[in-house]
Amino acid sequence: MRVIGLLGGMSWESTAEYYRIINQEVRRRLGRQYSAKILMYSVEFEEIEQLQTAGEWDRAGQLLAGEARRLERGGADFLLLCTNTMHKVARAIEDAIDIPLIHIADATAERVRQADVGRVGLLGTRFTMEEEFYRGRLAEQHGLEVLIPPPEDRAVVDRIIFAELCQGQILEPSRREYVRIIEALGAQGGEGVILGCTEIGLLIKPEHSPLPVFDTTQIHAEKGVQLALAED
Repeated sequence: MRVIGLLGGMSWESTAEYYRIINQEVRRRLGRQYSAKILMYSVEFEEIEQLQTAGEWDRAGQLLAGEARRLERGGADFLLLCTNTMHKVARAIEDAIDIPLIHIADATAERVRQADVGRVGLLGTRFTMEEEFYRGRLAEQHGLEVLIPPPEDRAVVDRIIFAELCQGQILEPSRREYVRIIEALGAQGGEGVILGCTEIGLLIKPEHSPLPVFDTTQIHAEKGVQLALAED
């Protein structure tokens, strides 16, 4: 079994989900008392969030690259960055390490394509929804047509992530707002919706959504298990 490196803490609520999902999936596949070999580094999220807000992405990339090197030195065989937004600095991390970084957008697009979905809605932080590092990768490398909410709904999605979900607050009125926004994406022709922030899956489960859900946390964690257990 290969050692999974988790670079998390962005936020710790969703990183805890990675740990749970990975170990549950290893047990499901192997049975008995099997669990995953994991090395985790959890950053201090306030520092990262301040760098995001200030637009200091180079500094954020340098910080995460340094922590990725720690995981590599510790014996991780590959790396999962447990956040969608910070894949904006994925190149800086990849350039700093010699082990693979498993990109969350690639793992998600693979699952979307397996479901025979070509037009998909995207929810996430404003960075993820509005910037090309994520939407562009889905479109250019995977041929997906990506729909995002209008500006006023993007603000709602972003606010709920940072003010509630990253604080461990799961509120029914916010769930209703997300469902409304997902319905609107469906009315635009969306065939599914990517939960493109690792906290959104805490709020929106498949049974809540009027569209098929692609939960990036679940997908990314399961991809990590697949690689950890793969034959050489």
